[in-house]
Formats: sequence, structure tokens, C-alpha cells
Amino acid sequence: MSPRDGAGWNLALTPATSTAGQAPNGRCGMPLILPSAFSRRQFLQAGIACAFATLSRPVHADEPPAAHDGLTTTLRPGKARVRMVGEEYPETEVWAYNGAEPGPVLRVRQGAPFRAKVENGLTETTTVHCHGIRLPNAVDGVPNLTQKPIKPGERFDYAFTPPDAGTFWYHSHDDSLIQMGRGLAGPLIVEEPDPPQVDRELLWTVQDWRLTGDTQIAPGFNNRMEAAMDGRVGNTVTINGRVPDAVRVRAGERIRLRLLNAAIARIMALRFEGHRPMIVALDGQPCEPHEPPDGRILLGPAMRADVMLDMQGEPGRSYRVVDDFYDRLAYTLVQLEYDKASPVRPHPSDAPLRLPANPVPHLDLKTASMHEVQLQGGMMGGMGMGGGMMGMGGKAAWAINGQSMTGDGSPGMPPLFEIARGRSCILDMRNDTAWWHPMHLHGHSFQVLDRDGKPEPHDVWGDTVLVRPRERVRVAFVADNPGDWMFHCHVMEHQVGGLMTIIRVT
Repeated sequence: MSPRDGAGWNLALTPATSTAGQAPNGRCGMPLILPSAFSRRQFLQAGIACAFATLSRPVHADEPPAAHDGLTTTLRPGKARVRMVGEEYPETEVWAYNGAEPGPVLRVRQGAPFRAKVENGLTETTTVHCHGIRLPNAVDGVPNLTQKPIKPGERFDYAFTPPDAGTFWYHSHDDSLIQMGRGLAGPLIVEEPDPPQVDRELLWTVQDWRLTGDTQIAPGFNNRMEAAMDGRVGNTVTINGRVPDAVRVRAGERIRLRLLNAAIARIMALRFEGHRPMIVALDGQPCEPHEPPDGRILLGPAMRADVMLDMQGEPGRSYRVVDDFYDRLAYTLVQLEYDKASPVRPHPSDAPLRLPANPVPHLDLKTASMHEVQLQGGMMGGMGMGGGMMGMGGKAAWAINGQSMTGDGSPGMPPLFEIARGRSCILDMRNDTAWWHPMHLHGHSFQVLDRDGKPEPHDVWGDTVLVRPRERVRVAFVADNPGDWMFHCHVMEHQVGGLMTIIRVT
């Protein structure tokens, strides 16, 4: 199976073989929007038919707001209307934090206290999970496991001190398929005391939506077939809440680009034409600076990358950023549009690329406990459909070691295994399915040891690892954070359909 196949289906987007965002009629291109009444077969037969929308402004490239030594903020999840596409299209009704899509950028300094007061403005319960942060179990945001869900009109405070600098994010973890799919997510940046020398910093929160022809979120979140395949992959990709057109840059500058894949199912492989991006951190954890394999930055849902971009293009030219993960469905995400001014500097910056290390605990692999984790199920995965899932018969499509935990958490969920606090642990994951799985561990960071027996280069740590179909991946972490911690696939249909378990640190 080709890595670009994705073992599934996708909708047609602006073809990468054309000028980014340009239709034959010269108007800016928007990814394909199909009426919600279309069946899966009609989606597949749609080919490369596209709807087009004029974009009124480029991706915001403003300097990020200053981080706070300590931050207290209020988040109000509720319904909102936002403009994702052109002015001639209706605003899209979403669920958002503080009326913004994505939610407000939260910035705090490493080691400084953080408090978020969440006031539930929805008509259903919710929680907030601060993804990737090594925080206390009581504020992890998993309903019925680490806290009671926040009822409509009620409030819950999340308070912790982030030990690590990096690119993180926050999102709903209650009815997460629908709440995240309708927009409840936002970036959370923890800044280093001594940040790297760059000319600018950009943050791209990339989200994937399935919109109808009138730019409303399409129904059908609990589609049985999609849940057993690659999930609810959308037809409209936004950067910072808008269908993107161009990012304006200047020759010679060095940009720190924080990339966040906040999609519920879409995997992305980003290729920066004419440039050599250097990955300096993954999931907030610094790594050896390196160019991505094949020049493509591969990000599953929930994954992040910090990238250093030396802008060595020609003044006045434009260069595409292409997402070509899904076979034959490559599209241009955005254009890098160069100013005509002379370069900021004649040669690339010689400032160090490597970020300061975070205080992750030291692994003791010689005495580590070993735990096999089999990912099972899905279409062509041996379990079959089992008569349905997620309200359609109550049965699961996915399992870990033969056990399925559906939904977002429930009282009395038994752990996959227990491990003593302070001990190192190796998870030996075997993907026995035909589908990709971004596997996320709460409350800890792990080192990716190897893939199919081949050591992982560049000293990569993270909280989410993308496991290919039929692949074996080993990761290791120190169980230094007591509590019951979720371990699940971040393709949300896979999680709520059973690809979820608990690791107990005692």
C-alpha cells in the first residue's frame, strides 16, 4: 500500500497541477463543496468538479500576541457564525470558543501558571482537553474518567503549570466527534524562556470541514461506513478559520512556522515547493533539526510540527504549499507570495536551529516494562462491522487487544494495564488494520523508538504517533504522572468506535 493512498477515499480539492487557488475562470478556488444529500457513491463519482469562491483576504500573518508569564483566561463554548469562504457565501454556523474559529490563541510562558475558566454556553455537556501538556490527571478533561462533564450553564476551572515549551492545543473531549467536528478547538502555545532567533513567527491552525453547497456543516457525523474506514474526511480545508489564498513573505527572512493539524480525520503531507523546511520540534518536543522525508511534512490529526523556513525564493514570485497525502487528490493548501522588495539578507540566517530541550524524564530502557498493543478492526480489518456502531446497534468497529471502549469515557473503565509510577514503559504497537491511526497518549510524552524494527532517527518525542497500516511501532515513556490516562486513536470516529483504552499509573 502506498503511503499516499491513505487506504481510503477523499473528496476532490483544487488540483495541485493548477495555479494555487485559481480556477479556469480566474477566480480563487475553494475545495469541492457537495450537497449533504449526496451519497458516498456520488461523492466518489464527483471526480474533480469544483465550486469556486472569491477570497477577500490572505491568511493572517500578524505577529503573535505576547505570551504571559501567567495566564488566566475564560473560554465560552457556544454556537457562532463565522465566514470561512468568500463574501458571497453565507456564514457557517459552528461551535466555537468565545465566538472565534478556531478558538483564541492562548499563550503562556514555560513554567508559568495557567488557568482557563470554562463556562459552558452549549445546550449539552462538554469538557476541555489541553492536548500534549503533561498536566495533573484531575484537569485532563476526559468526561467521567478525570472529571464530571460540564453541564450547560455551569463552569469548570482548568489550572496547571506547563512544564514543557512547545506547540500544543485545546479541544473538546466530550461527544468529541461532533463537538470537534463543529469547531471546538484552538491553539495553546507555551513559549521558551529564550526563543530562537527568527524574523517572524506564524501559526497555522489547519482544520478540515465537510460543508454543504450553502457552506453549512453537513450532517451525518455517525456514518457507519466512514467510521470503519478513514473517518469523516472533509471537503474544505481552512487555515486559521479561513479558506486560504496567500501568505505574504519576504526573501531572506527566517520564519518559525507552527503547524497544527486540528482535523478530526484528515491526514496531511505538506510539501513546500521551492523551499527546504527544517523540522525542529514535533508535538511540542524539540528534535534534531532535519528535513522531512521526501520533503513532505506528515501530520496526522492532533499532530504538530515546528518548522524553520528560510525564505530563499525569488522576489515577486509565488510558491505553492501542496498537501499530497491522498493518492491522486493532491491540492494546493496555500501560496507563499513573495514581496518584490530586495532580500532581508543575502544568505540564510546562521542562527542556531535547535530548540532548547524540555525537561522530559530520562528513559531506562533496560528495565522498562513491555506491553503489546494490537490495533484491530475496521473495514478489511478482521472484526467486520459487527452490526453497526455509535448508536446503530451499540457495537464497536475497532478494538485494542480485543477490547472496545466506545464514546469518550465512562465510569469504571478498566485499564489495559497498570504500571508503577516512575517506571519506564515500552508500548509495542502492531497495526493489524488497513488504516492509518494517529495514536495519542494523555498526560505523558514518549520517544518513538523504531518502526518495523528500524530505529527512528532525529531523537523524536511526541504525544501522538502516526501508525501506518500493518506497521509495528514502538514508543517509550516514563510513567511519572499518576492517574488513569486515555490512549486512543485521534481519528475521532475510530476513538468513539472502540479504538481507545486506559493506561493506569499507580
